[in-house]
Amino acid sequence: MQTHSASYGSDQQGLIWGYHFKPDTPARPINAEEAVNILSASRAGEAPSPEQGEELEPQSNGDFVWLHFSLSNTVSVPWLRKHLRLPQAFYESIGSEVGSTRLEQEDDALIAVVHDLLFDFSFDPAAISTTSLCIKPNLLVSVRLKPLRSIDHLRPAVRKGETFRSTTALLGHLLESQAGVLVDVLRRSTVHVDRVEDRLLAHRIGSSGRSELGTLRRTLVRLQRLLAPEPAALFRLLNRPPHWITEEDVRDLQAATEEFATAIGDSGALVERIKLLQQELSESVNEQTNRTLAILTVVTVLALPANIMAGLFGMNVGGVPMEEYGHGFFVVLMILVLLTTLLAYLAINRFRE
Repeated sequence: MQTHSASYGSDQQGLIWGYHFKPDTPARPINAEEAVNILSASRAGEAPSPEQGEELEPQSNGDFVWLHFSLSNTVSVPWLRKHLRLPQAFYESIGSEVGSTRLEQEDDALIAVVHDLLFDFSFDPAAISTTSLCIKPNLLVSVRLKPLRSIDHLRPAVRKGETFRSTTALLGHLLESQAGVLVDVLRRSTVHVDRVEDRLLAHRIGSSGRSELGTLRRTLVRLQRLLAPEPAALFRLLNRPPHWITEEDVRDLQAATEEFATAIGDSGALVERIKLLQQELSESVNEQTNRTLAILTVVTVLALPANIMAGLFGMNVGGVPMEEYGHGFFVVLMILVLLTTLLAYLAINRFRE
């Protein structure tokens, strides 16, 4: 019997989807074998054999292929090493530690590590995964472990027939989609912060609101660090791009970078707002604690005369005053009432101040 690895939403080669782009033409879905034929024809300068189905033309200027693989399929990386000429830095980026989004040049290719949010993201900082990309003039390869928002937001645009002039334009669209995801998270976070602020103004906030603000603040700080492109790497790339990147593509990358900068600025402003709310909550809690301690202090002071009298007259020794006097109890009671009233008056006036 012939056995196959689990596909995990991909085909036997680990390919989730593939598209062949031509200038001013909607992308055409392709499989892994067709992609190899197209790229082989591009290198050899001759048309592939029609045995694979539709006859594919040699790669021309403006033609490129986008292949998206799943790392859940263990066949993906071996297939890429066998059939595609990708830099070693791309394979190293697949297993690299999570850091900020980066875009670097390696030989004649661009290597990008893009962090994004999972579809089930619910303000959990752990719900972040990574996509590694290798961008060449005629090829864009992306690999991911779990479905991500920005990548899957880009696919419907391709399906609807949106055209892309180059792999760099596709990358710019992907970065814009990622910035849009961050903006969506900021919008949802702002709604949560507004609700907490309304409860704070109505004095109806408890420990759950404080913990919610803390979670939001930690999440936004981590999103700033992970989703924002690394400034130094982008600065180097935009100032010294590879020779095959056009000025129009550089402008697209600059526009995507500016959108990220705007989103990060809004995120920073929201973090500062959360910080101010936390400070106000802390001051409110401290004020409430001080009021509670003041009330306890007043109660303790009011009970002090009675405790002193009870201690004195409760001693089982001789010489207790008014022991033989018939109205001694009422005299002591009146003294306690007068002292308690006087202390209550002084304490209340002090408390009002």
